Amino acid sequence: MKKFVVLCFIIVVSGCTALAVNNWHNKYGKPEVKQRIVAHHSSDGQFYQSAVKPVLESRCVVCHGCYDAPCQLKLTSAAGIDRGISKELVYDGTRLVAAKPHRLFIDADSTSEWRELGFSPVLNEYPESPANNLAASLLYNTLLVKKSNPLPQVAQLGDEYDFSLDRTATCASIESYQQVAEHQPSLGMPYGFPAIDDSEFNVLQHWLMQGAKMTNLAPVDQFTAQQVEKWEAFLNQAPAKHQLMARYIYEHWFLTNIYFSDAKEQYFYKLVRSKTPPGEPIDVIATRRPFDEPNVARVYYRLQRNQASILAKNHIPLALNNKELARLHQLFIATDYTVSELPSYAVDVASNPFKSFAQIPTEVKYQFLLDHSQTIIMGFIKGPVCRGQVALNVINDHFWVAFVEPKRVANANMDEFFHQVDDLLAMPAEEQSNALPISSWVKYARLQAKFLARKTAKMNESFAGGKGLDMSLLWQGEGHNDNAALTIFRHFDSATVVKGLVGQAPKTMWVLDYSLFERIHYLLVAGFDVYGNVGHQLVTRLYMDFLRMEGEQNFLAFLPLEERKEIRNHWYRKAPKNLVEHLESNAQFNQETGIKYQTNAPKAELYSNIKQHLSAVLNTRHELANDEISQVLGELNSLPNAAVQQLAQISFILVKQQGQHKAFSLLHHNAHFNISSLLNEGAQRAPREDTASLVNGFIGDYPAVLFYLEQHQVDEFVTQFSKVKTEKDYIQLKTQFAIRRTHPEFWRYSDILHKTAKQNLQIEYGIFDYNRFENK
Repeated sequence: MKKFVVLCFIIVVSGCTALAVNNWHNKYGKPEVKQRIVAHHSSDGQFYQSAVKPVLESRCVVCHGCYDAPCQLKLTSAAGIDRGISKELVYDGTRLVAAKPHRLFIDADSTSEWRELGFSPVLNEYPESPANNLAASLLYNTLLVKKSNPLPQVAQLGDEYDFSLDRTATCASIESYQQVAEHQPSLGMPYGFPAIDDSEFNVLQHWLMQGAKMTNLAPVDQFTAQQVEKWEAFLNQAPAKHQLMARYIYEHWFLTNIYFSDAKEQYFYKLVRSKTPPGEPIDVIATRRPFDEPNVARVYYRLQRNQASILAKNHIPLALNNKELARLHQLFIATDYTVSELPSYAVDVASNPFKSFAQIPTEVKYQFLLDHSQTIIMGFIKGPVCRGQVALNVINDHFWVAFVEPKRVANANMDEFFHQVDDLLAMPAEEQSNALPISSWVKYARLQAKFLARKTAKMNESFAGGKGLDMSLLWQGEGHNDNAALTIFRHFDSATVVKGLVGQAPKTMWVLDYSLFERIHYLLVAGFDVYGNVGHQLVTRLYMDFLRMEGEQNFLAFLPLEERKEIRNHWYRKAPKNLVEHLESNAQFNQETGIKYQTNAPKAELYSNIKQHLSAVLNTRHELANDEISQVLGELNSLPNAAVQQLAQISFILVKQQGQHKAFSLLHHNAHFNISSLLNEGAQRAPREDTASLVNGFIGDYPAVLFYLEQHQVDEFVTQFSKVKTEKDYIQLKTQFAIRRTHPEFWRYSDILHKTAKQNLQIEYGIFDYNRFENK
């Protein structure tokens, strides 16, 4: 009912918009785009960098930062602020035809072009004067409405506030905003949080009054500039072997935030395709996917300075240095193979890495993926596919990931195998961004079934009698690389991947081989278009079911033959008949494991064996320390199920100790009978099996709850938490220990949270997103 009322209101307001625009034109004149960028060293530039930008980042970017920012308002850069707002949805699971992309720094080169694409300003574009600069600034007016209509002094905000991710946003222009605000004063900014304080408001008011001058980032130091030059030279050599290497690297690194680890100051870069060679200004080749036809004679791979604020939810840091350069040269150039011709960009080739990169040996490609496995998987976790419950209900809430040893499976024999089956490894991106869901689904389901039959036959041959099917099959990170073991957490509609085998033994585990690792990347990262139609999004989601099950099957192969079916049946309780049949067909691998089990609990024993096998490279940063605070809070790992069910997906806990803050994350893992349902996940939930994990540091980018404790409160907090049985109990706990979104000093605690995170995470730090902060 509430959404219906809002919709009716929007229709009424829309009918008045034309009249309002005419009135504004009569009063102020004709609007036009302003030139706001000034020199970095100018007084206006310094004021923006030192005074304005910190306020925007700490108070505004926490909600307005990425694809899912309300009204596409990205306040992370001067270009994003100038671009403004749009009513068009990026995440839309119902569109029948792919939408036009609206990617900042890619799909338009100027503010004028964004206006042509339908974006409205949040800064004054009417004739300039100090008064006009405020009156005609949507940004200013939203702040002013919040100042005039502060949050009610209540623990929980009422129905006039809608915090759902699919809420209907008004996205009103300045001409109609006053009418909207009169009827909905709750729309003042920051939305659903306290107003910014007077000093911050005065900074923004002064800046806006003076014309909202902005500057891009300061020039980098000489060392960094030299590193950019060196790496661009390496990636743009003429021989075909070098060009193919650069294309492969780009298609796997295009989402990362690249930095030079040996530099005194850290600057971030994006690896982009450009029409222009090194030494000339970058001219980005704007395509939906990194492997789409570039329509140029030669593609150049360039490092483009990242102009935007660093956000936790899409920050994928990647360190480059001389060691990395030598490693890439060793793998791709020093390895003996020949590139006779460069592959086509035709979609059936480019969307299928087993065709486009067939000339690169499997061992080279696989080792490249393994070297930075967390980084590559972060593309799935932090890329645009990873938003929303439907996109993520393809994975369990907590599972471990290990990898097959490359020397055991990556050789000339495997190269030939992939050449024989490359047509079966086609993926949904072959249909581009407009796909027919049913026919496409049937097509790729059949291809996957045929591939699995071929793969299973080869595995039965390779591991006959269990020979070689033991712990030596798992990659040990060459004795030093902690990418060998990962943990993935799903938080209902977001996810996180960290190094190490974190938390209690999980329900499931994946073991990835080369073909599986590569397909996950090309399905969910390189091949996924967030602007694609409903068919593209559905087929992508459904195909990932196959890949998840394949990874699980690889893990089950290490268990005794008679145990596999029982465990698999538990994982897929209440699954539909067609899925059960698919699982049965997957179970044709019938070789006994080569591991000699000593107990009657082989799965638990296998987890223990894997931990021991990888012990030399296990990252332990999220393990609880041996101090008193950590050990007491560690009791939350054994919370009663009734208390766990009340938990938000991600809760951060800060404990003040001698002027410093220790940070912990409390994660709620939703249990399922199975995760095969696309649209009815609730029917598959098994809440009585939910668990929680308390870990050291920060896991998750979207905190829903912030608990803040003095050291002397820790024991009482744990005691009270263990007694929680109902929502009323949980709300009482929050009243005593949580910093709610309505807390009058919310922003002070938010600053403490981010300061602590920056100290804890260092190069991995990014601004948290508050779009999922709990209203309870």
